[in-house]
Amino acid sequence: MAKFDIKDIKGIIPATLTCFDENEKVDEKRTRTLIEFLVNSGVNGLYITGSTGCCFTMTTEQRKKSTEIVIDQVSGRIPVIVHVGDIGTGKSIELARHAESVGADAISSVPPFYWGFSPDAIYGYYKDIAESVNIPLVVYNIACAGLMSKELIKKISDIPNVKGLKYTARTHDEMGLLKRCVGDDFMIYSGCDEMAFSGFVFGADGIIGSFYNCIPELYMKIYNAYRNSDIKVGMEYQAIADEFIFTALKYNGISSIYDLMNMRGIDAGYPIRPFVKNSPQERESLKLELSKIRDEFKTYELDIFGI
Repeated sequence: MAKFDIKDIKGIIPATLTCFDENEKVDEKRTRTLIEFLVNSGVNGLYITGSTGCCFTMTTEQRKKSTEIVIDQVSGRIPVIVHVGDIGTGKSIELARHAESVGADAISSVPPFYWGFSPDAIYGYYKDIAESVNIPLVVYNIACAGLMSKELIKKISDIPNVKGLKYTARTHDEMGLLKRCVGDDFMIYSGCDEMAFSGFVFGADGIIGSFYNCIPELYMKIYNAYRNSDIKVGMEYQAIADEFIFTALKYNGISSIYDLMNMRGIDAGYPIRPFVKNSPQERESLKLELSKIRDEFKTYELDIFGI
């Protein structure tokens, strides 16, 4: 049973990794360790089995198992949003009902993709999922699944039980306009890690992102700077985060987040194929580049990565 209202789901929300072992099985021990680290870091919620969680590379059973472990470990301390998106409506409904049954506070989904579905088909997809459960649905607008128009998003937002939007694009002026159009009761989450501070300034209720796994402390400082109306400090912290992100993305994106977690002493396991693991040489190169960022910005917080 859900423990949090959608209006309580705001602030810093990591899009969590899914922890796999060497044989590509969901690793319960590693999952519990990662989740405990994130909860103790002070983040405000979790977004699980999404893009960062390798969702579309996983079987339905893997997604269900990971969801069960995470929700059990969180034990109601912070809200959990479960991404249930898939191309097939039936599969998404199955995952949505499962998420609700194990205690998720909300579900989320990308639009159906690959075949270039019409706006009516996308609307029907979200309507079917929203009507299948009693917990809120957060729509997910992201370029790699096909960006939806403002008109379609507004239409979908009128579906009962659709209560929020994850907006992963740099056009924050449009995001702010959407927030004004749909109203204060409709939650907006910015999905660009490199524009977190901007997301808050343009009206986002929370930010959901990949790199909040490995540097949650830095993003908590960005959030606090925003809440204190300290633009200078917020932008300084954002600049550090951006250099960190742009460096990590040189080395197989998702795999780098696993490596960064391991560098700071949290064994998050391995990515699942077809994601490519970084080589030992690439991991050392990543660590060296992080040390240069530390020295340039004189931010010794990055020492947590053993540099």
